[in-house]
Amino acid sequence: MHLENVLPVLRSLESQADRLAAWGVELAQRLLSGQRLLAAGNGGSAAEAQHLTAELVGRFDGERVPFSAISLHAESSAVTAIANDYGYAEVFARQVRAHGRSGDILMLLSTSGQSPNLLRAVEAASRLNVTTWALTGPAPNPLALCCDEAVAIDAVSANAQEGHLIALHAMCRAFEAEVARRGQPVDGSEGGC
Repeated sequence: MHLENVLPVLRSLESQADRLAAWGVELAQRLLSGQRLLAAGNGGSAAEAQHLTAELVGRFDGERVPFSAISLHAESSAVTAIANDYGYAEVFARQVRAHGRSGDILMLLSTSGQSPNLLRAVEAASRLNVTTWALTGPAPNPLALCCDEAVAIDAVSANAQEGHLIALHAMCRAFEAEVARRGQPVDGSEGGC
């Protein structure tokens, strides 16, 4: 049964492939200009968000310079301090206010599209001129509605989350192609002190 539910996910993604490719190109243009990506999610979506930032700071396909990408949930001391002092609904919004700069992108992942901490992060981002993108489960949902753009996957939670990884890799593929098209140098960090 689980594998049968993957096919609708692929069809849903295929119908939104142009948006994912456009996100990859835009992300490359912004990061090459010095902006950064902030990413967040809860639970498995947090793991997916961290996967994306690892692809950008590390590499996806080939050697290239590293790019600034921060997984907001991975900052455990900040998350626990903010949750303790301000409540869990503020854990991402406060970090967006700290790290977000005009022109940055905030990528939010949620299969439900209803997480209060992600919705608050969107509010904080909009005040800073930070572009907001969301990967969600079925739409309409509050997160997809309040972000600048969203890719909503029409599937049950587990399958939507699997689709998010495919979507992120599609976006990374377009990102890498745009970086290569612009002739960016490979990372020259190898060597001595």
